[in-house]
Amino acid sequence: MKKVLVGLSGGVDSAVCAYLLIKQGYDVTGAFMRNWDSAVNNDILGNPTILDDVCPQERDYQDALAVADSLGIELLRVDFVKEYWNDVFSNFISEHQKGRTPNPDILCNKYIKFDAFYSFAKSKGFEIVATGHYARIIKDKDSCLLLKGIDNNKDQSYFLAQIDRGVLKNTLFPLGELDKSEVREIALEMDLPVAEKKDSTGICFIGERNFKEFLRNYLPSKEGDIVDVLTKEVVGKHIGVMYYTIGQRKGLGIGGGRGRWFVVGKNVEANELYVAAQDEDIWLYSDSCLVSGFNRLADFEMPKQCNAKFRYRQNDSPVTIEQYSDDLVLVKYPQKIKAVTPGQQAVFYDGDICLGGGVIEKTFIGEIEHSKHVYEHIHG
Repeated sequence: MKKVLVGLSGGVDSAVCAYLLIKQGYDVTGAFMRNWDSAVNNDILGNPTILDDVCPQERDYQDALAVADSLGIELLRVDFVKEYWNDVFSNFISEHQKGRTPNPDILCNKYIKFDAFYSFAKSKGFEIVATGHYARIIKDKDSCLLLKGIDNNKDQSYFLAQIDRGVLKNTLFPLGELDKSEVREIALEMDLPVAEKKDSTGICFIGERNFKEFLRNYLPSKEGDIVDVLTKEVVGKHIGVMYYTIGQRKGLGIGGGRGRWFVVGKNVEANELYVAAQDEDIWLYSDSCLVSGFNRLADFEMPKQCNAKFRYRQNDSPVTIEQYSDDLVLVKYPQKIKAVTPGQQAVFYDGDICLGGGVIEKTFIGEIEHSKHVYEHIHG
């Protein structure tokens, strides 16, 4: 009987994951990962006076404990607060300081769940780790492939594209063959304590927050001009360019009956946020981009025609990827795609097979770097 360590988060998905593995005959132990502590993090930052609201992790731990008791399994508790700060949150803050839009959930999977947690499991004698991700793994003697989950609405392979390929052979995703509705039904049938608990939608391990207020604790706001990218007219004030994303339409605070606007660019040095009128969304389109840190999860030759997601829940788009340099791949999509954003992740697929992914560094339109295409209308 193989020993499996299941990441129990206190949610319904990980609870059903553990139940299914027990049913399949595995020797299951649960583990709750504690990765966020405001007091500890503020000490690391050297500013213990930073205010932060209470993290719901203790409530999640109690839920995970109730699930473990219900299933008759042991629950370990492991602390990765410093690892999360060093490898995930520091990057999250650094990228925002540069005016980019990072994805902490992808880094959390890469550095915490499938690195620190995986190493912890191995050190305790567990042969396999398992989580409640909606994804699939196909294994043979020589290799493993990561595939999309069956439920297209819940597929989480996008968030797993940066994990080490080597961990797949010792990983299980029992929910990959199920729809979310089936998972809820199983939880209700087994009377699991979290059967009706709502899904978490906040930042990985930090929880649901007022994002701008939370970020202000670590990145002080700095007011600046909101500028019409075409006319160069100042049309409003922003609270800090790092708080806005390319394509954002809500929360811009541009009044005076000027109509609806959306964000098309940022200039961190000048502290300017660039916007355009809603019928001028040509500013959001690009036809190629550079992607760094490409993590390969399948064997294939470049150039490769495949599909890509440039953000979670985006439909797959046909692209061609080719090696640009040792650390960069060039992604081409001549049909043009909207709001491909530096700092976010590009993840590539061949059908359901996840080929890997990396960080979007620059976007282009024709032969012109997209940022220049925007900013030349501001700076001449």
